[in-house]
Amino acid sequence: LPDHSQRVSYMKDLVRSLPLPNYDTMKLLFKHLRRVIEHKESNRMSVQSVAIVFGPTLLRPQIESANMTVHMVFQSQIVELMLNKFKDIFSIEGAPPSPSRTF
Repeated sequence: LPDHSQRVSYMKDLVRSLPLPNYDTMKLLFKHLRRVIEHKESNRMSVQSVAIVFGPTLLRPQIESANMTVHMVFQSQIVELMLNKFKDIFSIEGAPPSPSRTF
C-alpha cells in the first residue's frame, strides 16, 4: 500500500483477525522486542536490526521460492512497521473481542 496510514490500518486489521492466543503471543513478543530496541545504544539492536533478524522467522512464506531475498526485504519492512507502530497496532481498541479479556 502506498499510503503509510493505510498500511498501519491494514496491519492492525490483520492483527485483530488473529485468534486470541496468537494475538496475545504476538503482542507479548513485539512488546519485548520494543524493550530490546530501547537499549539500542548498548546492544546495537535498532528497529532495523531487529526487523532484519526477526522478519524472516516471523513471516516465513508458506511456499519457499527462488525470490528469498525479495521476501526478506518485505518481511523486514513489515516487522519494522509493526515495531514502529506497536501502540497503534496493539492498542486496546485493536484487541480482539473476548469476554474473558481484562485490561
